[in-house]
Amino acid sequence: MNPWRKYLAELIGTAALLCAVIGSGIMAENLSNGNTAVALIANTLATVFALYVLIEVLGPVSGAHFNPAVSLVMAFRGELPRALLLGYVVVQLAGAAIGAWLAHAMFGLDVLQWSTKVRTGTGQWLAEAVATAGLLLVILRAPAGKASVLVACYIGAAYWFTASTSFANPAAVFGRMMSNTFAGIHPADAPAFVVAELLGAAIGLALFFSLGTDNEEGPPR
Repeated sequence: MNPWRKYLAELIGTAALLCAVIGSGIMAENLSNGNTAVALIANTLATVFALYVLIEVLGPVSGAHFNPAVSLVMAFRGELPRALLLGYVVVQLAGAAIGAWLAHAMFGLDVLQWSTKVRTGTGQWLAEAVATAGLLLVILRAPAGKASVLVACYIGAAYWFTASTSFANPAAVFGRMMSNTFAGIHPADAPAFVVAELLGAAIGLALFFSLGTDNEEGPPR
């Protein structure tokens, strides 16, 4: 397949994902009357639905990574040609920025902005490592044809069981730091999130190798 089709799919998918994350956060904040729990529920549901649809629609074209950490692991495993890795990361970051700007434009906000929302501390960093490790383990262990459902469900759950609300994606961090809205992150806090996510991706890969791929228990009795 022409690599430009893969790049286009990753660009569109990452942009749509960030638009869903940030746009639903804006809508939720506007309608929840200050109830953060209600806003987070709405933000979670929109993200889960969008992620499932995007993986189903664009997965056959590019693998539907939408995430530099995922692309790095797939390139390491040989499932993504290493010659395409840089292009994947570039279009994912570009897509994340485009998605943030599109969400702002739709809601009548300043298109160009920076987040002032502080997200920092060891608990937040640990949460990002855990979220990303789990995401990579789910992706790598998902049975054929079930990755879209499992990934969407995992991210929906991780929104609530992690202190950071599970960014689990360096491109998401990049896009969110450009949005001073419910889903944003202060640019000064972004590098630590990315480091934690990359470490988490390595842990998820290590867990995958540790578990192996054989069914050692045999068929059910």
